[in-house]
Amino acid sequence: MTDPRKGFYSINFNSEDTMPAKPKIAIIIGSTRHTRFADKPAQWILKQAQARTDIDVEVVDLRDHPLPFFDEVASNAYAPSQSAEAVRWQKTVGQYDGYIFVVAEYNRSITGVLKNALDQAYTEWGRKPFTAIAYGSAGGSRALEHLRGIGVELQMVSTHAAVHIGGSDFFSVFPMGGNKPIEEIEAGLLPSAKTALDELVWWAKATMAAKADEA
Repeated sequence: MTDPRKGFYSINFNSEDTMPAKPKIAIIIGSTRHTRFADKPAQWILKQAQARTDIDVEVVDLRDHPLPFFDEVASNAYAPSQSAEAVRWQKTVGQYDGYIFVVAEYNRSITGVLKNALDQAYTEWGRKPFTAIAYGSAGGSRALEHLRGIGVELQMVSTHAAVHIGGSDFFSVFPMGGNKPIEEIEAGLLPSAKTALDELVWWAKATMAAKADEA
């Protein structure tokens, strides 16, 4: 069967003048626990992204952003944030054209710190794409569904594809399980990683071009 999406994520530009800049992407580590597993998938997806020539990518760790619990008078879409850490966070995420979230599933949803970080900005997320590498016994799928719903409300664009680490693969690389290198299971992750990154780049270029046209 022919894949109807084949070739969909390609953009043709007529000249260098219309070609958008290379998208700048943040890998946001969405867990801050001392015993977190997040560093393994974060470093793995960083390696996959760095192997490409069509994006620039950096890691943004929520451990480096000790945000207070959201207690502003309103979203920064309506009023400037008073917290210096929130303003620093907004400036950090605002410089990127798209995002890869490292998503831990806690009790069928995303972590509290990631939800708080999402709430602490609004205008900076808008009209930007995101994808994810999610993990947990069910591959982080339930948490990612919540993240996608939140992203829509923040006027973000979710990719269709994402990377899921679940089931026996998850327990084989989890520190309290087999604690194997993630490379031992990557054969099953590489196809979805490529598709997710292809889609992220397509949407990043599309949204960058649209915003440039508006300007």
